Amino acid sequence: MRRAIAIAVTGISLAGCSSFSLDSFKPTPPPVQVQIDSVPPGADATTSLGPGCKTPCTVTVPAPDAGFAVTFALPRFQPVTVPVQVIRNPGDFANPATTVIEPSPVFAELKPAGPPPKVRKPMRPKPKAAGAPADAGSPLPATAPATR
Repeated sequence: MRRAIAIAVTGISLAGCSSFSLDSFKPTPPPVQVQIDSVPPGADATTSLGPGCKTPCTVTVPAPDAGFAVTFALPRFQPVTVPVQVIRNPGDFANPATTVIEPSPVFAELKPAGPPPKVRKPMRPKPKAAGAPADAGSPLPATAPATR
């Protein structure tokens, strides 16, 4: 009888853990360091994950499940965005799991921004020359001034 009660109690306690998952035993992936560089140096580099720095630099980011991007910005230069891939190599009994960032280092060559476009001024009609009849360019026949 005691065995039946112990099995029944165990069954009830396991039934409450139906949402239990083995994922809770997986270690969280360690953060990875990303080396960032640019030409010219001194650009503001911002990752789509949040952290950023001035190039050349290294930032530590949480290893995401998917790729991310690094955007480079510098005054008087065109901004550049570089996609970054995250490659996970699962470990086995002999080797630990690794996370590889590609490209490494993340590099961008910033191009100078062109001059601002010239604003065209609207064309104004040319003033008429003094001494020329007012309707010299008119296709209508000239009328004689009215006399009284």
